[in-house]
Amino acid sequence: MSETNLQVLLRRRPVGAPTPEDFEIVETPPPAPGEGEVLVRARYLSLDPYMRGRMSDAPSYARPVAVGAVMEGRTAGEVVASRDPRFKPGDLVAGGYGWQRYSAVGGERLIKVDESEAPLSAWLGVLGMPGLTAWVGLEDIGQPKAGETVVVSAASGAVGQVVGQIAKIRGCKVIGIAGGPAKCDFVVRELGFDACLDHRGDLAAQLDAACPEGIDVYWENVGGPVQAAVFPRLRDFGRMVMCGMIAQYNEVPGANAAGAPPGPNLGPVVRKRLRIQGFIVSDTGWPRYPQFRARMLAWMREGRMKWREDVVEGLRNAPAAFIGLLQGRNFGKLVVKVD
Repeated sequence: MSETNLQVLLRRRPVGAPTPEDFEIVETPPPAPGEGEVLVRARYLSLDPYMRGRMSDAPSYARPVAVGAVMEGRTAGEVVASRDPRFKPGDLVAGGYGWQRYSAVGGERLIKVDESEAPLSAWLGVLGMPGLTAWVGLEDIGQPKAGETVVVSAASGAVGQVVGQIAKIRGCKVIGIAGGPAKCDFVVRELGFDACLDHRGDLAAQLDAACPEGIDVYWENVGGPVQAAVFPRLRDFGRMVMCGMIAQYNEVPGANAAGAPPGPNLGPVVRKRLRIQGFIVSDTGWPRYPQFRARMLAWMREGRMKWREDVVEGLRNAPAAFIGLLQGRNFGKLVVKVD
């Protein structure tokens, strides 16, 4: 194989927000698959907020990317060579590894996909980890019931857009929160939310107008001031699904402790009997993937599930795109078209 393996490496651990200098782009020979492995040529790379945590060596639920190693991420692409009898060259798969053109991964980590069911990139978004995250979090923690009010932060993003549509399918009143008129318009007109609030305005007043009787389920993707506005408006027995806190991912531990605003008063958790729970989709999600896949494909065929992608051309542009993701510049699920 003559083509080189273009890779994006973690050059150094960022302090605060990542910068282009934290990454390094190199060319290496493609890897050779070992016994039971499959060589995948990536067509699309998924960029997701959790990757910021992998750049840090702070304690977490997963090991960090080592300095000098390929950045972590899931890809979808084509099998080039296989030493696993379940796969053959030409198969389309999701589950390739890393910010790189070629990856050799164990066949047990791959999912065969069909472009007649959905575009290849969708298997990294609505049919991939973000979609599964939305489904698992709502099923296990949010448990929305018909007639309840569900508020979703980062509503136009990869997870939020799926969360809100599932809640609508469940018969809920769904209020999104997003940044700017274009995103809010998309959330209402295309995704079918009942309303979408621009967090750049007076969010507290907007929440009072949109949710006069309070909030039953809050899907947390953001943290910070958005969480501070939503939390006091949770109703008795409300559920707060802690999926992400992207507004706080670039904080430097201890740097602003003295001047940081206080967190929410958790006293109402007892009085209102609130449920606040974090989760990681890898804990329980992937064994349930076949059920999720069947249900999601059915909703898509019925026109009840829509999605938007933000496609960046070229793997060399992945670092800049990821930096923009953490600043809220993307509009929809962020993917990189590798070549």
